[in-house]
Amino acid sequence: MANLADWIEGARPRTLPAALAPVILGTASAAALGSASLPLALLAAGVALALQVGVNYANDYSDGVRGTDEVRTGPPRLTGGGLVAPRVVKVAAFASFGVAAVLGLVLVAVSGTWWLLLAGAAAVVAAWFYTGGRRPYGYMGLGEVFVFVFFGLLATAGTTYTQALAVDGATWLGASGIGLIACALLMVNNIRDIPTDSQVGKHTLAVRLGESRARAVFAAMVLLPLLLGAAAWWWYPWALLVLALAPVGVVLARPVLRGERGLALIPVLRNTGFYEIAYAVVLGIGLVL
Repeated sequence: MANLADWIEGARPRTLPAALAPVILGTASAAALGSASLPLALLAAGVALALQVGVNYANDYSDGVRGTDEVRTGPPRLTGGGLVAPRVVKVAAFASFGVAAVLGLVLVAVSGTWWLLLAGAAAVVAAWFYTGGRRPYGYMGLGEVFVFVFFGLLATAGTTYTQALAVDGATWLGASGIGLIACALLMVNNIRDIPTDSQVGKHTLAVRLGESRARAVFAAMVLLPLLLGAAAWWWYPWALLVLALAPVGVVLARPVLRGERGLALIPVLRNTGFYEIAYAVVLGIGLVL
């Protein structure tokens, strides 16, 4: 029987910064464009968090019923670990998607950006079929595409658009950086699980690349966003502040490039989430200044 701590762990709190960071940067971009709104930012944050939790529970359910999580490194999953009946985890996933949908409906109604309903619906569908359905694209190495588009580009630029009704080039650069760091979160998680994922036919991008190349790609996903953020200098000179995070990025990439494995990568997963928040805050300050 699962307790509250198990459900919290099932929501994978280490991934939640990937939901908040684009909202922080998107709101800062809106402020730079002269039209930020705290209520709209809070609604966007609610949508992003609910969608992220829904994705995590959906992955727990789908991987669990497929048997993917029977042998894994890290905390036991709700479904795969036998802590909760699969149908209950599935209900939790769709309940989270429902919360995201309701908050998203309020957000587009207040901001008048009704066309974003289509984007929101696409996000929910993509979230489920990441590991759900007969041919989950996450098992084909395409999970990073979903993360980059929906937790990078759409989440950041969408937040800006609902507040400012405009998106400039600097926002797209920052959104790309946020998307890459979110992909780094997924990559380090999948690097940790390469041995077990290979055994059960889960061909993530990390599995397809192989361990050494996957580790190099993780480092690129961590460091390239700094250059993308700095390129926003063209619009906002203070965007160069983001380069101050370069030492942090190097420290973050070092254990992965050094070949750390298994449980030793869990702190890297957590710290990558903090790094994404720091990126959003520092670049956001640069845009506002």
